[in-house]
Amino acid sequence: MMMSIEGPFLSAVIARMVNPKFNLAAYGVAFSFALMIEAPVIMFMSASTALVKNRQSFYKLRNFVYSANFVVTFLMLIFIIYPVFNFFAIDIIELPIEVANLTYKAMLILFPWPGSIGYRRFYQGILIRNNLTRRVAYGTIVRLTSMTLTGLLLYFFSNFDGVMVGASALSIGVTCEAIASKIMALKIIKELKSKNETNNNLSYKGIYNFYYPLALTSIITLAVQPFATFFIVQSRQPIESLAVLPVITSFVFIFRSIGLSFQEVGIALLGEYDKSYIKLKNFASLLVIISISILGIIALTPLSNFWFNTVSGLSWELTQFAKIPLMIMIIMPGLSVMINFQRAVLVEARVTKPITWATIAEVGGILLVIFISINLFNAIGAVAATLAFIIGRCGSISYLIPPYLKVVSKK
Repeated sequence: MMMSIEGPFLSAVIARMVNPKFNLAAYGVAFSFALMIEAPVIMFMSASTALVKNRQSFYKLRNFVYSANFVVTFLMLIFIIYPVFNFFAIDIIELPIEVANLTYKAMLILFPWPGSIGYRRFYQGILIRNNLTRRVAYGTIVRLTSMTLTGLLLYFFSNFDGVMVGASALSIGVTCEAIASKIMALKIIKELKSKNETNNNLSYKGIYNFYYPLALTSIITLAVQPFATFFIVQSRQPIESLAVLPVITSFVFIFRSIGLSFQEVGIALLGEYDKSYIKLKNFASLLVIISISILGIIALTPLSNFWFNTVSGLSWELTQFAKIPLMIMIIMPGLSVMINFQRAVLVEARVTKPITWATIAEVGGILLVIFISINLFNAIGAVAATLAFIIGRCGSISYLIPPYLKVVSKK
């Protein structure tokens, strides 16, 4: 939940700077590009939570993580070569020149982002595995503090474009959090190095077989963002849609965050205690009801005006424009809880391949719905995108029901 504050905060800063519409649009596009490149390493938290048990498994997974971090950092380096970036941003996605130029500046600043994400999620998983979740929260406080200070200092004392302020704050924040996570895990790592259990060896092949469905899931999920951007550019009111979507999604992420966190909770606790499945399931049901209810109250009342206009700093025109897409997203927090609980059950049982296929179904549904909405019904881009996100997520949850029930029946 603390992580979810950064999106609204940075959007609010950018919205109060020069050319907010173009800078907000560029910020959303740059963030989606960065997420796509970091996708292969984003599930290392789940991997280390599930796999790191002793000296041997720690070293094996650490080597695997560092190798993957090198690969994604190299990919980021290739992507920010100017002709390569232009090929994707202008030739393929067809971003307006103003948005593309601002996006490129942000991508240069976000160069350390993917590697830092993989690094800190690996060590956060170790903390979660050892019931030190409070330290994960401390790391997030470090991230938020460094991000906020960077954002405010650049806002008041620099001539940076808004998107550059946002990207700088993100890069510095996540780098500081990565360093803090490693420091806080040092004592646990020392203990792990003393546990040399030869009867529970973890091989690189075992890591690969466990992790590649999870990595593929993230890659497929996050790759949908640039594709969605492509369709939005072809829609009615594309700049307005690109401008409000990061504000909307970052706000909804506040409520989705409890569902995202619940995946690691489930992995860590399932099988650890008697009747843990029933208790976790009941808790998940409560989270679904609470998250949907609170977001619904805000989206369907004048509170949405207060958030978008007063807090986020959107113009009155963009505030009104954002209302319908937010209403469409009301149930997304509940869907996030549901799918992450399903994934937790499957990951804890080491049944990860269905998660990949469910994600393929979700992404396919998103692209199909957004294509039909824009090309056949001439829908506004932000409306088409949010509707597609909801329908795609429902498809993914539906696909996971049979393997989820099969695993549950064995508990």
